[in-house]
Amino acid sequence: MTLHGPFVGASAVVVRHGAVLLGRRLGAHGQGSWAFPGGKVSAGEDPAASVARELLEETGLRAGKVSPIAWTSDLFPDDGLHYITLHHLVEAEGEPEVMEPDKAAEWVWWSDLERLPQPMFGPAAALWATGWRP
Repeated sequence: MTLHGPFVGASAVVVRHGAVLLGRRLGAHGQGSWAFPGGKVSAGEDPAASVARELLEETGLRAGKVSPIAWTSDLFPDDGLHYITLHHLVEAEGEPEVMEPDKAAEWVWWSDLERLPQPMFGPAAALWATGWRP
């Protein structure tokens, strides 16, 4: 199977009071899995700007400080896609709302960082597999 890409994706890892913001995906690849807010980086777009844009579009949260964490190489063979995902730690205010109901069923603050909900979206699982924790 031929994979298209690699494309560049970016995720917003929002941590507050020991909990991380996760959404249950709908629609595109990874349906039903839990993920950080994020999406595809547009051509010429700064990844931190992409993270802030995606966070606002998906959750209504406005990004404050955006700091790079790590990157992962994520293969989606069933969809024929390859992404390099740039993960960012993001400070944000407010409470998340489902702004794109065709893309996310819900947003939750998940406090058990040793047992994330399953299934996890590939890029989020790959970041956790690196051993990174907030």
